[in-house]
Amino acid sequence: MTYLSRIRINPLRSAGRRLLGSPRRLHGAVMGGLADDPDQQRPLWRLDGDNPHRPKLLVLSESKPDWTHIVEQAGWPHADGEHYELREYEPVLRRLAVGQEFAFRVTANPVQNTSEPAHPTERQRQRAQEGQRRRSQRVGHRTAGAQLGWFLARTEKWGFVVPGSSPATGTTEHPTAAEAASTGEDGSSEADGAACSGGAGELEPARNVRIIARDRHSFPKRRGSRPVVLHTATFEGRLRVTSVELLRWALLCGIGPAKAYGCGLLTLVPPDGESGTDG
Repeated sequence: MTYLSRIRINPLRSAGRRLLGSPRRLHGAVMGGLADDPDQQRPLWRLDGDNPHRPKLLVLSESKPDWTHIVEQAGWPHADGEHYELREYEPVLRRLAVGQEFAFRVTANPVQNTSEPAHPTERQRQRAQEGQRRRSQRVGHRTAGAQLGWFLARTEKWGFVVPGSSPATGTTEHPTAAEAASTGEDGSSEADGAACSGGAGELEPARNVRIIARDRHSFPKRRGSRPVVLHTATFEGRLRVTSVELLRWALLCGIGPAKAYGCGLLTLVPPDGESGTDG
């Protein structure tokens, strides 16, 4: 059985601020809520800060969790109302069908593998000077255009496509996925589909997706270790299901890397706001 949880975090409490400021601490708090062999589970989670005064932690877990420790340390333990919501996820998965459209949201860590990183580490520079063969390195996309291109280039393998926007929305055209993915590191691309000219100047119709948040996180995985650096982007828009099997896999297993640190959890809501959804 799989469960989706929403937990309220109190940003005015010191423990709440510590959780909100550290993906590593949040990962530990999530794992602490799983009593059933937590080392054998790979929960997905995401922090939604639409309202910065009432941020919510979403968690998808394979076993039924208990979030009492988060409520007591970083929530409103004595307040009225539900401190966290918990529901079974399988009914949502059973309702998926090819051709359905949903509003979606996901925070991802767009990356690329390259043997020539734009900002090499000291070790990478040393290996190059010594003439050693360069190993492929995973580096994060840093511009909104490249992050958007990374996302659009992969949607079909996740079981969906992002349909075009209606002209009434007033959005402009996106670069093709290949052009966006090759955008440089100068920050010239914009998140919301502002027109960019690629090498050939070809533009696709606007897609129904936008980046609503971009962040850079840097934290040590353990004391004394080199910092983990993540460049994340939160995508929001509309999708159309093309493969129930692939989308089910993406929903349960997450998309992209850095899933332990708040990336990869894809949530869906019917665009007409029907009840009984997962997001």
